[in-house]
Amino acid sequence: MLIEPTSRFLPPESLDYVVVVGGILHAGPQIDEVTTQYLREVAKTRVPLIGICTGSFILCRAGLMRGRRSCVSWYHYQDFLEAFPDHDVVADRLFLADGPRITCAGGTGSAALATYLIERHLGSGAAQKASQVLLFDKTLSGSDAQPHPPLSETVNEPRVQRALLLMEQNLTRPLPIAAVAQELGMSVRQLERLCHEHVGLGPGSLYRRLRMRYANWLIENTDRPVTEIAIEAGFADCAHFSRQFKNAYGLSPSARRLQPGRTLNGNAARARVFE
Repeated sequence: MLIEPTSRFLPPESLDYVVVVGGILHAGPQIDEVTTQYLREVAKTRVPLIGICTGSFILCRAGLMRGRRSCVSWYHYQDFLEAFPDHDVVADRLFLADGPRITCAGGTGSAALATYLIERHLGSGAAQKASQVLLFDKTLSGSDAQPHPPLSETVNEPRVQRALLLMEQNLTRPLPIAAVAQELGMSVRQLERLCHEHVGLGPGSLYRRLRMRYANWLIENTDRPVTEIAIEAGFADCAHFSRQFKNAYGLSPSARRLQPGRTLNGNAARARVFE
């Protein structure tokens, strides 16, 4: 979507914030030199700079994040490490305020950041109302976890990657493995061979573990009842879900929720799914 400017750059002292909204990361230069220079001028004042999504990359390239932590989406985490190996970055939260620099993972994190700023300037009542208008069941904070990354991003074989993506998009109502294979234009036997070769699991076992992983993420990061989580993860029987969960994690869902230190988010979760 192309958005045309409505004015020239405004004097920094007339603004409360300057927000940099990042675009497509690998589509060429994100901003021109004039814009870069303006951001550097803003940085010399007390006006905070905000980077939304890949806006954090823009701030880093302008030399405005040295000595400060950046928050990016898990989707751009590896890109950030490669581009700025000497910068501190996190990808396990929605946004991060580090002095006069605020960086946000984008997506839902942008709305969470907006409510944070509303509360900061207008009070908790206004922030709560804004959250209700956005249909949030609670006011999100910067430290809230990002949704878990899809495992399809970790597999290089295109057909297995598509199979994983189909499974991840249909966790609540699991597809028959035959339907997944048909969507990919192959037989069930071919799909089984590819999954075993590139993931080490058959498609049925992989699908169940993906659902367990999703359920575990919900248990660790939400207050939703276990019965509701079981349904969300595609289990019609809560007792069956609890047995499957205990087999996978060694604890019941309720006990798991009481042990936040044993998180399997990020790389640890990926290793557990593929072990």
